[in-house]
Parts: sequence; structure tokens; C-alpha cells
Amino acid sequence: MEPKKVLLVDDDELITMSLEMIISAEAEFVVAGKGKSGREAVQLYDELAPDVLLMDIRMEDMNGLMAAEQILKQHPKACILFLTTFSDDEYIIKALELGVRGYLLKQDYKSLTASLRAVLNGQSVFGGEVTEKLPNLMENKPAADFDYQSRGITEKEFAVIQLVADGLSNKEIAEKIFLSEGTVRNYLSTVLEKLDLRDRTQLAIFYLKHRRI
Repeated sequence: MEPKKVLLVDDDELITMSLEMIISAEAEFVVAGKGKSGREAVQLYDELAPDVLLMDIRMEDMNGLMAAEQILKQHPKACILFLTTFSDDEYIIKALELGVRGYLLKQDYKSLTASLRAVLNGQSVFGGEVTEKLPNLMENKPAADFDYQSRGITEKEFAVIQLVADGLSNKEIAEKIFLSEGTVRNYLSTVLEKLDLRDRTQLAIFYLKHRRI
């Protein structure tokens, strides 16, 4: 199996070198390119088509959020993982709205390769401090009515969405609403497709932002 290509973008050269050493120590990854700004991230993503982009947020020329927005417009399935020093609420909210695969703080570097594996397997990852902030960030966002029927969501599918937002696993959802685990997986796949979302994390965030209050 060929190693997965990682694109590193950070304006601190020492950090980039350190990240390259950590990532290159694992045979399953290869650092395909390095950049120092969001503008370079956009250009290098087009040139290299990496499997995952690991990027800082605060950078000169163009920040990581702006770069991620441009890349995801051109490549909707792009796998982007932020690794930054900053846990500012507005950064986290914007990253979630963009649909990036994860948001880690640089002090979480020990879990970096595990996080890369997770996002490449379609999961979303967030550092401990970011995870703690998520409930409050979602509660403080203005919510609009979630008219699920107008979105083609059935009553049973809506029940699954609510339970996903409550943090239940597929097995727990199945037990709670008396379905098989396979049926819950099917409902979840259908809902993600109808709402044009990537995974259950995005689904939970979507629900929390649009639920009735």
C-alpha cells in the first residue's frame, strides 16, 4: 500500500520541520509538500492532490480559514485538519461551518498521527480543549427552526438525528428506538446524503445550530 500524502502548511519553519519528522517516522505517511501561507496551501493542494492537508490558521498573506474555504469550494471532499495554537471561539465555529475534518491544538501533537489516521478514515477529530468548548459554542449560536419535513427527512430519520446530536452511538440509538444497528446505519447514511453532510459530527453540529428553541 502506498503511503498517504500529507501537505504541511505553517509559517513557522521549525514547526514544519518538527511535524515532518513526526509524520515521516510512520511508514504509512509521506510529506508530499510544505507551504508557509494559505495562498501556498491553495496552490500546492491543486498541484499535489494530497490525501490530507495539515494546516495552521494564523498565517500571513492568507490565513488557513480562507485557504480552507477556497480549497473546499474547488475540492468538496478535501480532507483538511487544522493544527494551531489558537482556540478562539470564532475560529472553531468558522472551521466547523466550513466542514474541515478536525481542529487540534499544537500541544496535542502527540496524537497527531492517530488523528491523521482518523480523518483519513472519514472521522472528525478535535483536541480535548476544543471538544470541551463545542456544547457552549453551539448553544450560543442563534438557532432557527429545523423544518425537517421540508428537507425530505422522515420522522424516524429525524429521531436518529436527535440521538446522534445527544452523542449516542449507533448501537445505543438502535436500542433506544427499537431498530437494528444496520438500519440505524442506513438511516444515518440517507440523512447525511439528504443534508449534504460528511459525517455524524457535522450532522450533530447542523442539528444543534438549527433546532427549535
